[in-house]
Amino acid sequence: MGRYHFIAIGGIGMSGLAKYLLEDGHTVSGSDIADSKYIDKLRELGAQVKIGHNEANLSDDTDIVVISTAIRENNPELLKARQLGIPVYHRSDLLEEIAKTAQQSGKCFIGFSGTHGKTTTSGLASFVLDKAGLEPSFVDGGIIPELNTNAQHKKGKHFIAELDESDGTIVKYSPDILVINNLEEDHIDHYKNGMPDLVKTFNQEIVQSKKVLINNDNAGTALLSGNFITFGLKDADYTAKNVDSETIEIFHNGCLLTTIKTQLAGIHNVYNTLAVVAALNEAGVELKKLAQYFYPFTGMGRRFQKVCEFNGITVYDDYAHHPTEIKAALQAAASKFGKENVVAVFQPHRFTRLQSLWKEFLTAFENAGRVIVTDVYAASEDSIEGINGENFAAELSCEYVSGNMQDVARKLMPSLKKGDVVIGLGAGTITNLGKELCKLETILK
Repeated sequence: MGRYHFIAIGGIGMSGLAKYLLEDGHTVSGSDIADSKYIDKLRELGAQVKIGHNEANLSDDTDIVVISTAIRENNPELLKARQLGIPVYHRSDLLEEIAKTAQQSGKCFIGFSGTHGKTTTSGLASFVLDKAGLEPSFVDGGIIPELNTNAQHKKGKHFIAELDESDGTIVKYSPDILVINNLEEDHIDHYKNGMPDLVKTFNQEIVQSKKVLINNDNAGTALLSGNFITFGLKDADYTAKNVDSETIEIFHNGCLLTTIKTQLAGIHNVYNTLAVVAALNEAGVELKKLAQYFYPFTGMGRRFQKVCEFNGITVYDDYAHHPTEIKAALQAAASKFGKENVVAVFQPHRFTRLQSLWKEFLTAFENAGRVIVTDVYAASEDSIEGINGENFAAELSCEYVSGNMQDVARKLMPSLKKGDVVIGLGAGTITNLGKELCKLETILK
């Protein structure tokens, strides 16, 4: 068993990897700038976690130090690791090692990828396998609310993982089954030439995978090269009917394969469900053992997740930070609550994303009755002249609210009325908006 030290252990991705290692019998330590609920869970499992980055946090007998792309070379713990000659793994290196070990033990490695939906599809696959008693191992990119975890190590025959393409590290994996939900231009900070670079990266990953399933209805996946198993609403190996209802019929090569009842709203979730059914069928899982467990799945944490309700006002949190994701979230909200009731609060994530997809973002809010734009969440990026929340709101002709999420909540609260459905949209601190609104409601009582 190894000794692993995580720098910035409290993030959703890093904490999942740490939890997996702890359940596999390894020794885990780590550090972060602040405590969190994820760190509390790791401590319960035996992890030694210090708050603040200090070279003293790193033990000399550590076998491997794990970092993410966000860790800079001047981090004191990273500097010490370099000085001592301790191997430093990017988190993708660790996931690659975990996946290979799982495959060597006889597990089927199913990787879910693509620009959108990879957290939901990996979480849904993990959930239904777990509820069916098949004891899957998994490392997902979000919390599965019904399981209250983003990772687990168990003895079943399947290993599920979300494969992140944002920094190009997806090419490190060799899954038995690779699912590509869709491809769109994003992460322009890494893919400097846009779609050509993204397609090149995925084509490399395709060669390394045994089976590849792609969304046949997506323009981006149509640019890929290879032999594929396809899923889509028509003209595909796996298709779906009755997509406007809770009960979806799924066909394989024209024959009814299974009927799935789901409470996930929106056409994007039809594709997500279809992708999971296709992948698990290709993995040889008996679908009759799983069908009943699709409906209890309410979605992943931060995916149209209800935060609280007060005075007839409902607050949701959604990780959507790309125009397509925002459109899907707001379409689902409008169909459920009525467009006029939807209050979208958008925190742009990264200056480079807002700059490269500016026009696309301008068309993403048509299913909201009211739109508020906040300051950009930089995610360690430097600002870009003219690219900011205020200018974007002016061009969108909507409201702009500056400040941190406490400020945004305080300024927003007086204008909310009974029947409003507030949806915080973004991958940054916007996740705190609902909590701050709920705090204010309690204080004002």
